Amino acid sequence: MIRAALALLVLSLLAACGSSEAPVAKPTPPPTATAAPLPPASACYVLTYAQAVAPTADATKTPVPCSKPHTSETFYVGALSSVVGGHLVAVDSARIQRQSARTCPARLSAYVGGSTDDLRLSMVRAVWFTPTVDESDTGADWLRCDVIAVAGAERLASITGSLKDSLAKGAGREAMCGTAAPGEAGFDRVPCAQKHSWKAIRVVPFPGDDYPGETAVKAAGQGPCQAAGKDVASDPLTYRWSYEFPTQAQWDNGQTYGLCWAPDPA
Repeated sequence: MIRAALALLVLSLLAACGSSEAPVAKPTPPPTATAAPLPPASACYVLTYAQAVAPTADATKTPVPCSKPHTSETFYVGALSSVVGGHLVAVDSARIQRQSARTCPARLSAYVGGSTDDLRLSMVRAVWFTPTVDESDTGADWLRCDVIAVAGAERLASITGSLKDSLAKGAGREAMCGTAAPGEAGFDRVPCAQKHSWKAIRVVPFPGDDYPGETAVKAAGQGPCQAAGKDVASDPLTYRWSYEFPTQAQWDNGQTYGLCWAPDPA
């Protein structure tokens, strides 16, 4: 009887324990941050001129194979230095825009090859894109640098293949020419592969960061450009030349040099 009573007691206790045990809830995993996607590197796009010079990339634009016609080619994707003194700087701030404007042109020469003068005497240029403010708020902090070839006033050249090392042997097809002399009616800057009558033949650089003033930049190119025009002339006694000096606005946008021009009947 005692053994039976103990057995019943144990069973009742086990039953009581079993009936009062609450189900164990699985812990909720902590939220994880999703890294903002970077733009693809070495991608090509079909962009209009307006899209190419916009500060932010059009999210609806998808890459196309670089073996097919395109107008823009990504040559660098990196991170913005958006934290200064422990504080986050807005992606549309002047500081971030200056950083982008320095980084992409500085990296372009190494990508397309050739000398600094080859690049300046060409229609090849760098453009850059940063995230939108909304994208930046979700953690995006990238900088995308693209290379384009300008085909004329607010027009981009259609490119097939990559522009990498395209200036390694000089400007070539991407060299800068004009439909008239600079400053004359009908002047349009075009690649030398298009119909033209003048060609940019020499760079007149200026040292320093500050604009020297219009009088100084005007005077600086007269001698060098006259000599450059004589060098390429078929008749050294009768020849024409032109000098295009940088304005204050052009200097502020990064053109810290002048250009010498001469007729080019090719």
